[in-house]
Amino acid sequence: MTNVEINTQHVKVLNNGLEIDAYLAQPASTGTYGAVIVIQEIFGVNSHIRDVAERIAKQGYVAIAPAMFQRAKPGFDVGYSQQDMQLGFQYMQQTKAPEIMSDIQATIAYLKTLPNVKAEAIGAIGFCFGGHVAYLAATLPDIKAAASFYGGGIATSGLGADTPTINRTSEIKGTIYAFFGTQDSFIPQEQNQQIEAELKKHHINHRVFRYDADHGFFCDQRTSYNSEAAADAWQHVLELFQNTLK
Repeated sequence: MTNVEINTQHVKVLNNGLEIDAYLAQPASTGTYGAVIVIQEIFGVNSHIRDVAERIAKQGYVAIAPAMFQRAKPGFDVGYSQQDMQLGFQYMQQTKAPEIMSDIQATIAYLKTLPNVKAEAIGAIGFCFGGHVAYLAATLPDIKAAASFYGGGIATSGLGADTPTINRTSEIKGTIYAFFGTQDSFIPQEQNQQIEAELKKHHINHRVFRYDADHGFFCDQRTSYNSEAAADAWQHVLELFQNTLK
């Protein structure tokens, strides 16, 4: 199924007392669909992330992009300048893994209230900071598939937790695909090799893809965009969701 007609809207996801802004894209026709949580880069739920949500919805999924910086900076939505990057890093450093996981869990709960969502078919995709969060989200029982694009710090940081996220690899429940650029100065090659070794060690259902590309290669708004790598990676994402969420 490709390029189905979609509807988009801004919604609120409730997490106890916190209202999380989220962008929802879904097929216009009635039916039940698998759902995908789209997890932002450090630049907020910006036009690139909204575009990814729409592309996924056009493939016949309900896609939702929750604001991961809701606590630190509600409504954060910037581009890719140096200044934007500095701001994004600042807000990223204020995030904490337990809060992030709680927000993802609240987003899952929200999806399950939608009449057109198959509750047993929920996945996640994330980029950069969101790639790290997607790896973390893959440890949740509800996440059947996760696509982690150039997730920074998986091997070295726990996003405020005591132990790096890589140490939670054994908890991954479903299938995970990880995408890296071999020219990515943010993620040394030995780190993505370490991640792959850990996935193998714990017999996690996974695939790792490496491209001769830089950090952010999937984003057509960044100077590091690599159309060939992005197109190939997109086909693998579609294959992942087709196999796990349909």
